[in-house]
Amino acid sequence: MTVMQCSYRDYTITTEIIEHPGNPTPWAGGCRLTDGSGRTTRRLALPVDHAFMADLENAQRASIAHGKWLVDQCVDHGRNLFAEAA
Repeated sequence: MTVMQCSYRDYTITTEIIEHPGNPTPWAGGCRLTDGSGRTTRRLALPVDHAFMADLENAQRASIAHGKWLVDQCVDHGRNLFAEAA
C-alpha cells in the first residue's frame, strides 16, 4: 500500500489507511500528524460518516484533507492534537 505524505504549516501529514477486506468499502481513512519538534499524534480517523471508501486513492486524499483541517484547528483555534501523558 502506498503512503501519502505532505507538509503543511510546519506539520507533516501522513496517511494511515486501514484495509477491511471483504467489505464493499474496505478503506478506512485516517492520518497521523507530526509537528516541527517531532511529536506525533495517534491515528486520527476520518469522521464516521466519511471514514470508509471504496477506492484507496480517494481514502488517501480525504485523509490528507482531514489532516490539513486538523492542523488548521490546532494552529488557528488552539485545538490540542497530542494526547497528554497520564
